[in-house]
Amino acid sequence: MQLAMIGLGRMGGNMVERLIRHGHKLVAFDFNADAVAKYQKLGATPAGDLPGVVKALAAPRVIWIMVPAGKPVDDTIATLVPMLSPGDIIIDGGNSNFHDTIRRGHELAASKIEYIDCGTSGGIWGLENGYCLMVGGSDAAVKQCEPIFTALAPENGYAHVGPTGSGHYVKMVHNGIEYGLLQAYAEGYEILHASKTFPKLDLAQIAEVWQHGSVVRSWLNELAASAFERDASLAELKGWVADSGEGRWTVQEAIDLDVPAPVITLSLQTRFRSRQMDSFGAKVIAALRNEFGGHAVKHT
Repeated sequence: MQLAMIGLGRMGGNMVERLIRHGHKLVAFDFNADAVAKYQKLGATPAGDLPGVVKALAAPRVIWIMVPAGKPVDDTIATLVPMLSPGDIIIDGGNSNFHDTIRRGHELAASKIEYIDCGTSGGIWGLENGYCLMVGGSDAAVKQCEPIFTALAPENGYAHVGPTGSGHYVKMVHNGIEYGLLQAYAEGYEILHASKTFPKLDLAQIAEVWQHGSVVRSWLNELAASAFERDASLAELKGWVADSGEGRWTVQEAIDLDVPAPVITLSLQTRFRSRQMDSFGAKVIAALRNEFGGHAVKHT
């Protein structure tokens, strides 16, 4: 079927390529003209601007938005809506806050435009392996777009989880869990790396053996094995860890629901700590320990 992809970054671009491979007809737009040209060579119809996207599509139109959460999504929708018709469908495949998604769904319903939220997981590996898709929206709209979802997902990797907003809600919690898993692996491998009793442990070897029969085997651990194989000490990396919002939203939702989520919450806080070159809070603790107990401190 025909659809447009707005946003040709690491995820959006690979999704265009995977959809083309499965026989879908793509209209591609990005503010980066080189990105548009790249996917034009693969068979996508190029669009120079958002009006060009709409003009290139036959009704009912399906437009997939793959842009950063927040204002970029709202701005894109605001530009598109006056050019769209009842029955057209907008899919947001980014990591939008589910509250924003519910609001947008209500606003678009007034114009009889369907709004589907598609929580998308798979990263840069999705092109070859497929994407895990958590989809929210009306039954009719999701059914209409199902050929898109089944092309992007591996077998059993797509689910219609509920009404508009539910896809992003499920993806939010998915990413919160991811925070906790990453932190657990990080702490375990740091202990192994710091061992003084066994200072020559081969982390790549350990990660690989854990992939065979161990209860901690996973795709994340497989990626750890690959990373350690390239650089056992990760010397080329800086221990600065970003967060893109979903962990914060998951923690806030846990608070709102009175659900204890200590692992996810602490993993989020640890990411914040990774961005501090020299924590003022740690300085306060050092100063107080010195004040009340005369404990040693280090000076700059």
